[in-house]
Amino acid sequence: MKIGIAQINGVIGDFPGNAKRLLQAYRECLDQGAELVISPELSLAGYPPRDLVFKSRFVPKCLQALDYLAGEIKEVPLLVGYVDHHERERPGKPFRNAAAFLHRGEIAARVWKTLLPTYDVFDERRYFEPGESCEPILWNGLRLGVTICEDIWPEEYLERPLYDRDPVRELCGKGIDLLLNLSASPFQLGKPETRREMMAGIAKEAGVPVIYANAVGGQDQLVFDGHSLVVHGDGRVAVQMPGFEEAVRVVDPFSESDVCPVEDHPAPAQLYRALVLGLRDYVRKCGFRSVCLGLSGGIDSALTAVLAAEALGPENVHGLTMPSPFSSGGSVDDSIQLAKNLGIRCDTVPIAATFSSVKEAMAPLFAGTREDVTEENMQARIRGLYLMSLSNKFGHLLLTTGNKSELAVGYCTIYGDMCGGLAVISDLPKMRVYELSRWINREREIIPWNTIDKPPSAELRPDQKDQDTLPPYEILDAILELYVEQHLSPEEIVARGHEEHLVRWIQRRVDLNEWKRQQAAPGIRVTSKAFGVGRRMPIVQGFAG
Repeated sequence: MKIGIAQINGVIGDFPGNAKRLLQAYRECLDQGAELVISPELSLAGYPPRDLVFKSRFVPKCLQALDYLAGEIKEVPLLVGYVDHHERERPGKPFRNAAAFLHRGEIAARVWKTLLPTYDVFDERRYFEPGESCEPILWNGLRLGVTICEDIWPEEYLERPLYDRDPVRELCGKGIDLLLNLSASPFQLGKPETRREMMAGIAKEAGVPVIYANAVGGQDQLVFDGHSLVVHGDGRVAVQMPGFEEAVRVVDPFSESDVCPVEDHPAPAQLYRALVLGLRDYVRKCGFRSVCLGLSGGIDSALTAVLAAEALGPENVHGLTMPSPFSSGGSVDDSIQLAKNLGIRCDTVPIAATFSSVKEAMAPLFAGTREDVTEENMQARIRGLYLMSLSNKFGHLLLTTGNKSELAVGYCTIYGDMCGGLAVISDLPKMRVYELSRWINREREIIPWNTIDKPPSAELRPDQKDQDTLPPYEILDAILELYVEQHLSPEEIVARGHEEHLVRWIQRRVDLNEWKRQQAAPGIRVTSKAFGVGRRMPIVQGFAG
């Protein structure tokens, strides 16, 4: 039997557009001889729709699109994800995360998602009622076990057991020939390898082939990486579809001769493609055509510019270098050289005169005080004004360039270098920034090597270096991973060999700067715990450690 996988990139709430994408992929599968086509989770509605489902016309329009789609499906069925109502006469949440088996112009069967994740970036119990039973779909002499995303995840792959049901075992207990999974599993570093290992184990335990159709595309802070899979009943991978791009593939899961040698890509390659996809989709799905950003001569803005040029084309990236009295000539030169290497536009607008004017205007109020971080932040806010003006005048989306290490400890200026609509690398710790930048230069110099090799500096006062204020980044990043991503207490982190005064200082800085992060532009999630939708901390709190 030949089964098609439609790994598509949808837009939340764009029912006509998503239906068109589904039909196009469906017909491509038919041309390749598919006898059944499967699409990702909520592929008709887009994932995650969040509170859009509460809008009075959202679900009715989804069901209208589903009826239209069903009318276009003839002898070859299509399994499609959508949002359905939950019956009003029964208690529970108002909606279902659902899959419809479309065949011969009708909805031949419906499946409800059973396990509803409500942790990290997921909030499905807010909206959906779980399925009460798991029943195979009978079709063409086969018993198809249909699951939706979390339904297939074994408890050993979760942080702790979360559910008292196992949909895969329920389906296997009723007898199935093939296990299908419609998924919208967001990317984080190492996730594709984890999924592949997991699907191989599930297939071996169930003793049947597994087909896993994953969504692809950027959605706000999330990136869905695709990497859809077909695994034989003995755990061998028959197909792994490409990552970070739309794709259509037809495969026979029962053909033992189909075995795919799987190549794992290095971490920098995965991060690069995830960030490029997340940036491209955020810009285009929000209706922008171009971006602007400040080019400081530092590594963070250089990396952001590289990602933007790749995502949108160099003709759609406008850089601005804004030297102050403390900017080194090398930083300006590095910015101009980077722009030449990328083929992007770069203009120079000095801020010295504006800086002097602001200081002069404030002098009567500041009389008797010494210059301090206030004057440093003035420079960042002047640059923010210039960049927002450029954005407003030409309709560019302004990209912020701060990394995760800086954002964690508040080493950034609100209404200054934090101005913008998307924080592209805000989930990359500083050491990852260096790693990715060196990977980008693996064949030729794109980011000037001087930018990579020089000590990082905000250049807001004479001879300033980041490590005048911060610990060495390799130490800072190690402690941040333990505190932010692994949720360890300061005592536990100290027990792992870190100096107590550093741990306490970093912990305090992270906690104090929650107010600042909650006003930051959304960032693209690529680690296990990003600031933003998956981390919900109160701003006002008295817990220390």
